[in-house]
Amino acid sequence: MLIRIRSKDGNFRHELDSNADALVLLRKISEHSPNIDEDTVTISNQPRGAETKLSSLKGRTLKSLGLNHGDLVFVQYKEKSTGPSIQAPPSSSQAASSTSTDATHRPWDLVQEDPVDVYWRSKDGKIPRQRDPQFCKHGPKGMCDYCMPLEPYDVAYHKEHGIKHLSYHAYLQKVAPKSSGATQFIPPLNPLDYRVKVPCPTGNHPSWPSGICTSCQPSAITLQSQPFRMVDHLEIASTDVIDRFLQAWRRTGMQRFGWMIGRYEPYDKVPMGVKAVVEAIHEPPQEGELDGLTLGLPWEDEPRIRNLASQSSTPMTIVGYIFTDLDPREEDRTKNVYKRHPGSFLMSSLEAIFAAAMQAANPTPSKSSSSGKFSSRLVTAILTGTEDGAIDMSAYQVSEQATAMVEADMIEASVDPGIVRVKEEDRSVDSARYVPDVFFSYKNEYGLEVKKSAKPAFPVEYLMINVTHGFPQNPVPVFQSTQFFIENRLIEHQTVERVLTQLSALGAPDIPDSRHRKPGDAQKAFELAKFLSDWHLVAFLDTTQLFPPNDMKVLMKAATSPTIMSDASQLDPLIATDGWQTLMTFTRENAPAQQGSALGSVMDEDIPQDILDQIAAEQAAAGGSGPASGAASGAATPGIKTCPHCTFENDAASTDCEVCGLPLS
Repeated sequence: MLIRIRSKDGNFRHELDSNADALVLLRKISEHSPNIDEDTVTISNQPRGAETKLSSLKGRTLKSLGLNHGDLVFVQYKEKSTGPSIQAPPSSSQAASSTSTDATHRPWDLVQEDPVDVYWRSKDGKIPRQRDPQFCKHGPKGMCDYCMPLEPYDVAYHKEHGIKHLSYHAYLQKVAPKSSGATQFIPPLNPLDYRVKVPCPTGNHPSWPSGICTSCQPSAITLQSQPFRMVDHLEIASTDVIDRFLQAWRRTGMQRFGWMIGRYEPYDKVPMGVKAVVEAIHEPPQEGELDGLTLGLPWEDEPRIRNLASQSSTPMTIVGYIFTDLDPREEDRTKNVYKRHPGSFLMSSLEAIFAAAMQAANPTPSKSSSSGKFSSRLVTAILTGTEDGAIDMSAYQVSEQATAMVEADMIEASVDPGIVRVKEEDRSVDSARYVPDVFFSYKNEYGLEVKKSAKPAFPVEYLMINVTHGFPQNPVPVFQSTQFFIENRLIEHQTVERVLTQLSALGAPDIPDSRHRKPGDAQKAFELAKFLSDWHLVAFLDTTQLFPPNDMKVLMKAATSPTIMSDASQLDPLIATDGWQTLMTFTRENAPAQQGSALGSVMDEDIPQDILDQIAAEQAAAGGSGPASGAASGAATPGIKTCPHCTFENDAASTDCEVCGLPLS
């Protein structure tokens, strides 16, 4: 077969056997470059990026590398040093180790992908079709063009079902079909990078900003709709998760932010689709305001939270983040302003840039990428007002182009939330920002496609990717309770004493393992299991140092066991741990001090006086309605149920206590 080679020495053609060893290429390249350093030779299927060291491909045939007749291979190398050098020869073990490392330790070979990626890589993704009674003329076991399965990237199927974006794995099938029979020696995906290459690959001039050439500068950018999306659907495991998150806003009127804890699963509504399932929302330290919030980054507690989430019965991780943008109407405080719609903006430029920064910090491990990482599955969810004044959620991601532009420091937010500004080029040593030409296209009033410069600004929609969202019809959440106080809230205060009080009210110290339980202990065991199956409780206990690391793993697995509410024996491993016995000892010692305590007033005492004054003013102006409605004032109020277990004041319509989760009697 004919293989074309392009290097800095020129273009060359060679007739090679498809079953020849890959190092045949190295010998052919050396024929035209007598001073070549063979250890530095790299090949690629594109002019820049995705280079693979040729010596690492020893033992593989040209056919197995995916090379076909007429293919063009781009070659780069360094020349041998002309100066004398003395170097000790490597030992035989070092040489063997070096060869083995070059052959196997490529970034994409070492990647451990998410279970959902492992699942879809084992499937062909074909879309099955039934026999067409009108056009199919064959028998029930036959197949023709009218009933044969479709490829997962079939354009007509996506258009018919209103699917705007290909799923990630359908896109992979399109760019690198599994049926091609050849193993690609270079992964098909290459992360976008709009930064100047430093140093320049040619080495012919000083590095940027002192010098620049066509080899190290990024090409012009044309903003386009991304054909694929990394996540096709956002699923909230239970409505209680969102209601509990909104409770802080309803009590104070201040906006809130939270990291969504969950996992990724196959999504059957899209060919080879992926959905993010949210089981809990963890709220980091923040300062909420009426029209925004302040968030501290980097998040110091992130490693602990990720580690804790990974220890659940079904490992979880951070799948995205959610925040509120709610503003009650002046004329009716029970309804919210409809501010995000196609006529204004759906996602502000500041939010899009923040999303790009977060996605860049959370890349997706991928065996199909030359770097071992590609794009991100982090989802942005926004809770805001609808046209009728209710509250609804919208979900988005930003494109690979958005992430690359933010990493290159090319864009910034503008005063108009629907517009993104392109920064000016800066050749100073401190910033050294290079901004290539940026274009975007649109259809004019005559329906013609027009390309326009994106400088100085362009619509934020060119960076956005829509993600569908919803709730399951038959919820089966991992966490059975959302009643424990939530971290980093001024209106809720997590304390060990509160945990001990609630455990004592449940009779936890007197509940033995399943082998020694009496018939009357069964209900108590199930109530205890529900109380412990709470993300915020487990995350808080992880900070108390009452449980050693191994015991925390046992607690996390018990709290997330799918059968914990039907089989209370799932608590047995937890009850046997030293950490649990220590906690029960403190619970017994704390029991006498519980009588006469007024724990229900803790939430009120934690609310700053200025917020209480604001709540009172809003209630007076709106007749007790609005986001602050329901905030306790500390005095007896009609329509309030006081919990007999922890004395917390609940709404009259409640059947279970919002704090301890026990029935109100």
